Amino acid sequence: MTIDQEPSDQEPSDQEPSDQALPDWERRVAALWERLDTYEPADFRARVAALAAERPEDDTAALFERGAAHDSTGEPEEAVRLYRQALDQGLTGLRRRRAVIQLASSLRNLGRPDRSVELLTAERAIPAAELDADETALSGAVDAFLALALADTGRDREAAALALGALAPLLPRYNRSLAHYAQALLTAPDGS
Repeated sequence: MTIDQEPSDQEPSDQEPSDQALPDWERRVAALWERLDTYEPADFRARVAALAAERPEDDTAALFERGAAHDSTGEPEEAVRLYRQALDQGLTGLRRRRAVIQLASSLRNLGRPDRSVELLTAERAIPAAELDADETALSGAVDAFLALALADTGRDREAAALALGALAPLLPRYNRSLAHYAQALLTAPDGS
């Protein structure tokens, strides 16, 4: 299973062209993603590719969107290639964080949970001061996909601790207790 793609409302980054067509391009990309389930996979990928073709060949946002289209339509191998290309060419901002999460998820699905753990552990270590509000909002997603990858590498207690630690602040009660027990999974042999 691949990550569901969310419509992008990111403002242009320093890596993207600053011409007047960009906001329109972003709106059209977002509108296409909103209709993902109305298209056959190959048709959806072709529509994203057509939008990407409006941008320069090495445009990182276009590469990311193409990767996400392949990811969301069951072609993780091609998604991995495109995510890596976008990241290697300097993808920034919210799309960069999404690309790391989605790349890690695809690698896990392709049998490389060890690499997924490496990518998401590094992503999780980025100081909050270096992330904007939209990027910070994806911290729970980083933790969730890291927990899946940890479970796939046999590190079940770490996975459970991470997932429960991320859940604890969201509960109306028992936050403190759950956070304590999540931490105890890492230190106490019986988790108490």
